[in-house]
Amino acid sequence: MKKIFIIIPLFLSGFLFSQKKPQKKNPLKKTTVAKFNYHDEFKKISDEIMTSGTAYDNLGELTKGVGSRFSATPGYIKAVEWAEKKLKDIGIEMIWRQEVKVPVWIRGRESLQIKAGNGDWKNIRMLSFGNSEGTGGKDLTGEIVLINTTSELNALSVGQLKDKIVFVNLPMDPKIINTSDSYLITAKSKLISASVIAKTGAKALIIRSLTTASDDTPHAKMVYYEPDDKVKIPALTIGARSSDELEKLLKKQKVTAKLNMSAESKGETTNPNIIAEIQGKKDSKVIVLGAQLDSWDFAEGAHDDGTGVVQCIEVLRTFKALGYENNHTIRVVLYANSENGGQGREMYASYVKKKDEKHVFALGTDAGGYSPRGFSLDMSPQRRKQIFEWKNYFLPYGVYDFDQTDAIQDISPLKKLDIPLAELVVDPQRYFDYHHSVEDTFDKVSKRELLLGAVAMTQMILMVDKNW
Repeated sequence: MKKIFIIIPLFLSGFLFSQKKPQKKNPLKKTTVAKFNYHDEFKKISDEIMTSGTAYDNLGELTKGVGSRFSATPGYIKAVEWAEKKLKDIGIEMIWRQEVKVPVWIRGRESLQIKAGNGDWKNIRMLSFGNSEGTGGKDLTGEIVLINTTSELNALSVGQLKDKIVFVNLPMDPKIINTSDSYLITAKSKLISASVIAKTGAKALIIRSLTTASDDTPHAKMVYYEPDDKVKIPALTIGARSSDELEKLLKKQKVTAKLNMSAESKGETTNPNIIAEIQGKKDSKVIVLGAQLDSWDFAEGAHDDGTGVVQCIEVLRTFKALGYENNHTIRVVLYANSENGGQGREMYASYVKKKDEKHVFALGTDAGGYSPRGFSLDMSPQRRKQIFEWKNYFLPYGVYDFDQTDAIQDISPLKKLDIPLAELVVDPQRYFDYHHSVEDTFDKVSKRELLLGAVAMTQMILMVDKNW
């Protein structure tokens, strides 16, 4: 019996000892090293922004404190100083200005009146096109002619529109569900080109505002004159309700317009792009986020594009707050002169080309602070495929649309440099109710939707930084 008791402990001790040896071949280091969990990182980003995000308060300061910030005005310089302070406040050390030549255009006084038959003059709300020629502060009077299709325009003989005022009542197509697509299709119509209409001998152009709203608020548009234009005619826009009423009048009787615009161009000046970055810990390759800092001269520019400005700042704030060690440089560019020229985006693209900077990704946001739905991807099929593989990380945040392929905002000139582009896609149904109008105000922005957009942007930048 003693032998049994002695043998059994020895046997057991040997057995136990033998079981420990294989564990030495698989050190604890291998089994305890945590794999980078993107679901967890996405949650950290979302929790930080949704509980501590400053974008909404910043937007209130920008829209209500700074106000309108049109190029070549004191308001724009005030916005520049505001942006620099906000970036410094969140701990960004690398901030600089990039001077850009911008046009000096002054709207001045403007008015439009119409008279049906021998009736009285009636005032109509209007806005001059940005950069439009004026009437020299004098009344310009003429009969209004309605033209709504290119076939109608082509059917007119030479001289039929001479000294007339052309009116185009061309609404955005309500059958097109993506309102951005509808806007672009309408905006590209040659019927609303001042250069095309001027060649007919007409002396002014009036168009229906490009809007999804059915109110009487006019929405601004920029005019493009061709270099060979012998005459640059005044161009203006009126609200949807006035447009429909005017068309009804024109179908019954002769209507005369009296236009007075003191708008004028006064050469050029310089305004800066604002550039800020968190430098990369691994290399100097750049991931850039872009939004326009300017607004129209009459507008707070809340959705267009105050929301984009504060979302870009929020991305940097979040990475700083979470102590994120970024591989690549994460850079924000707030562009000058997007509304009436686009010189800011062209200047930045020229800078990148001249410096031969390696950009791995560019993300733009200029569709308003609405609920994020996805990202439009303008890049190679290989890069698109990589982003498609990340889709499940975004789905819990309501971000699912990765099928669109146009990134047309201020990052678009970077396409010429073969930089992969993406644009934040948001719910588009309300944006063009307010776009380029006095109605684009702070109260139209939802704090929660705005912050969710910043969440999606930050998550996308994280994925690119970790994987590209």
